[in-house]
Amino acid sequence: MGHRKALKSTHVSFTPHARTLRPPHPTAGATWACFRLDGRTLLRVRGPDAAPFLLGLLTNELPLPGPAAWGAPPPACAGYAHFLNVQGRTLYDVILYGLQEHSEEVSGFLLECDSSVQGALQKHLALYRIRRKVTVEPHPELRVWAVLPSSPEACGNTPLQQSAGAAVILIRDPRTACMGWRLLTQDEGPAVVSESRLGDLWDYHQHRYLQGVPEGVGDLPPGVALPLESNLAFMNGVSFTKGCYIGQELTARTHHMGVIRKRLFPVRFLDPLPASGVTPGATVLTASGQTVGKFRAGQGNVGLALLWSEKIKGPLHIRASEGAQVALAASVPDWWPTVSK
Repeated sequence: MGHRKALKSTHVSFTPHARTLRPPHPTAGATWACFRLDGRTLLRVRGPDAAPFLLGLLTNELPLPGPAAWGAPPPACAGYAHFLNVQGRTLYDVILYGLQEHSEEVSGFLLECDSSVQGALQKHLALYRIRRKVTVEPHPELRVWAVLPSSPEACGNTPLQQSAGAAVILIRDPRTACMGWRLLTQDEGPAVVSESRLGDLWDYHQHRYLQGVPEGVGDLPPGVALPLESNLAFMNGVSFTKGCYIGQELTARTHHMGVIRKRLFPVRFLDPLPASGVTPGATVLTASGQTVGKFRAGQGNVGLALLWSEKIKGPLHIRASEGAQVALAASVPDWWPTVSK
């Protein structure tokens, strides 16, 4: 699948799954559900050299804002990318927000990352900054929210802002249309988005796992996950035509070979889970005991597993820590390219 530029418009396709989502919120008549993502945080990267600096480290092109309308603030735009190590394995997944900086007349960026690795990512950037005119600093002024439609009828609509004067970035999630919108604001999400309610974070992660979208170091262990096996190309997160970046060689070689035998698939557990749950890294087996892959992470009865693509159709199971055998099924998300299904 070819790379697409930073996403600015698309159609949202969200279908709640009645068997996994919790009962409706008392205000479930609201059009939108806003989920505060405390597990995500922001770093601000700005300065005259910010764009070339980031281009040398990220798998993707940068989201650069277009010209602003007269009297209006410059439009924000978003993109998705990974930072890789020199061996070509994922270190950190980020959503990038590009916004024109009036004061410096250069592009500045906000990097949304896993909160637990904010310091590590800041050190990673400092390692390669050398003498470039770049400033990297936390940006706690804005919180990260996900905004999803509460019903299929709202798919394709645009959330409306209630407070035009608030410091708000509201933009479509650049990874896939089924993940709705991203909201950066100083305020509470429902106070910013019209006809919205506060969503339960459990529902957000259930939806994300059902759609097969990895997010954060639990789903993408630093130095372990390979970007193309993690479906980075499906999520518009890699450019195969941009200039060099750290870790590019393995990613480019894998792409040009055209063979990706393992991928992260959404999985659903068909049997009750033991009290201790399923350990990340647990081996997934066929009915005959052949190894198919490994369980990566999950919540409740859904999650992600790195599996051999040609072996996912038969009955699968995991041996849990207590010795119990737990059946599971893998699926191919509807939003994946047809050629990959």
